[in-house]
Amino acid sequence: MSLQSANATSFLKSNQFQIATKTVAKLPKSKIIVTKRRDPFKLNCSQNEDYYLDAPVSAGDGFSFSGGKYSDGSSPADEWFKQGKMVKACVVRGSGEKAKDPIFGLTMGSSSQASDDIFRWFCVESGSTDNPSVVLIHGFPSQAYSYRKVIPILSKNYHVIAFDWLGFGFSEKPQPKYGFDYTMEEYTASLKTLIDDLVPNKVSLVVQGYFSPVVAKYAFDHQDKVNDLILLNPPITAKHANLPSSLSIFSNFLLGEIFSQDPLRASDKALTSSGPYKMKEDDAMVYRSPYLTSGSSGFALNAVSRAMKKQLKAYVEETRKILMNENWKVRTTVCWGQRDRWLNYEGVEEFCKESKHKLVELPMAGHHVQEDSGEEIGNIIAELLRKPRLV
Repeated sequence: MSLQSANATSFLKSNQFQIATKTVAKLPKSKIIVTKRRDPFKLNCSQNEDYYLDAPVSAGDGFSFSGGKYSDGSSPADEWFKQGKMVKACVVRGSGEKAKDPIFGLTMGSSSQASDDIFRWFCVESGSTDNPSVVLIHGFPSQAYSYRKVIPILSKNYHVIAFDWLGFGFSEKPQPKYGFDYTMEEYTASLKTLIDDLVPNKVSLVVQGYFSPVVAKYAFDHQDKVNDLILLNPPITAKHANLPSSLSIFSNFLLGEIFSQDPLRASDKALTSSGPYKMKEDDAMVYRSPYLTSGSSGFALNAVSRAMKKQLKAYVEETRKILMNENWKVRTTVCWGQRDRWLNYEGVEEFCKESKHKLVELPMAGHHVQEDSGEEIGNIIAELLRKPRLV
């Protein structure tokens, strides 16, 4: 499961991978919008005055520029993997047959085969288990690694868990029709098994992007289990019901299978097309790792894209109904990166006002808020969770 440095180096040389700097520009501080009827929500979000768009590493985090470096030493992906553990959750319901690739029908390697009994998820835990639990849930396409700067901040006062969805990162990636078909219904059901296994008591959920409808559905069905729901750039308007071209291309017949096997297109291009930043090379290597070591990651990406493209419209509408439902009792906050190139901000503020949910704006962040402004959103989440609940 570790990334082989030699293979990665050869791949990068063959593709002549380069990153170019862009013009730097200062951006405004974060703005908080309060839409709750009750006590005003006040939060001081200090922003480093030296944080620039496409800045050097010393000036920021997330997708900042650092150059095309790569070391023959220990891989960043290996180091991240050491921080986590594999957890069994969600019963395998496949036929037990060996998975075959969707192009040639050849039997695939072990990483593409489903477990015999229960799926294995990659999870990172931090903080005392005696503290309230917070589960950090990445979006599509991403990994738990995107929360690497959020975890240390929250773990001071919370038991923090971040995991890779099935099909992503270091979690299992069974091929469709061989145990998991990557539908949104399956993701909702599998999320329940994982949370039940990891968190015996109540939990707060933080979710980013296109997996927000899945988590909202879970939270609505299990409101007695959930304290807070924090949504980072979720699809919640009618204009959000279609995947951007950089993601929907993976759902195309044959072309999607081919493009999903390209690590730079499947990870770098898919992630950086959503916002204003360039990835640091060390971070890029973690995101590329699954695609460099096995074809199973690409085929899983292809399957998720097809399911999302088919089901997203219905799930976005269901999410809107859930968050507007008079029986919805979970305290909810929407955090929005204003430089999102995938989801339009138009209609988001109106929705939050109508639904009486808090809205927090982050002018410097793109779609992957926790990646672009990790420390800032970590402090915002901590403040949101500390705020007393009104009866």
